[in-house]
Amino acid sequence: MTDARNASISRKTRETEIEVTIDLDGSGTATIDTGIGFFDHMLEQLSRHSLMDISIKARGDLHIDTHHTVEDCGWAVGAAFAKALGPRQGIRRYASFYLPMDEALSRVAVDVSGRPFLVWHVNLPSPNLGVMDTEVFREFFQAFSQAAGITLHVENLYGVNTHHIIESCFKALARALREAASIDPREEGRVPSTKGVLGGSL
Repeated sequence: MTDARNASISRKTRETEIEVTIDLDGSGTATIDTGIGFFDHMLEQLSRHSLMDISIKARGDLHIDTHHTVEDCGWAVGAAFAKALGPRQGIRRYASFYLPMDEALSRVAVDVSGRPFLVWHVNLPSPNLGVMDTEVFREFFQAFSQAAGITLHVENLYGVNTHHIIESCFKALARALREAASIDPREEGRVPSTKGVLGGSL
């Protein structure tokens, strides 16, 4: 039995106000309200397929566009993920996952290392999905990787439908995080690094 791995984060700026709660060892229950329908759907996929319970309440300057809300949700969800992980003892740390969705295939690889870095090889055919500029999805993944302290490689190998491409990226991220953040009983609570610490810890 592991200690509880959950956390809550509040983030308030002049552009957004966000409340996030996350339980890494949940059942994939999502309560999401960002005011952006398609984005809510993607965050629900992240929760369901990672088996993390995630609650997000976000209010942002949607009268301008979706950029600030989407990016700041990335920061808040990433910060909650990092806080819930704690010192990252006993985790598997590395994982990758290929996710097919109809004609689209995407691959996500993660290192829950404490060292944030994003590699994004995703070309989206459509500039918009509903009210969203599709370029903001990169901003979500960038903010999430920075705040979560993970090295994150996201690549769409092929696909023609923008909805399918984006959804396959979120689901692949979910499954990779599910594996990488899970507890490896053979680690016996050790930090999975020869350094004894992960990231920039002193």
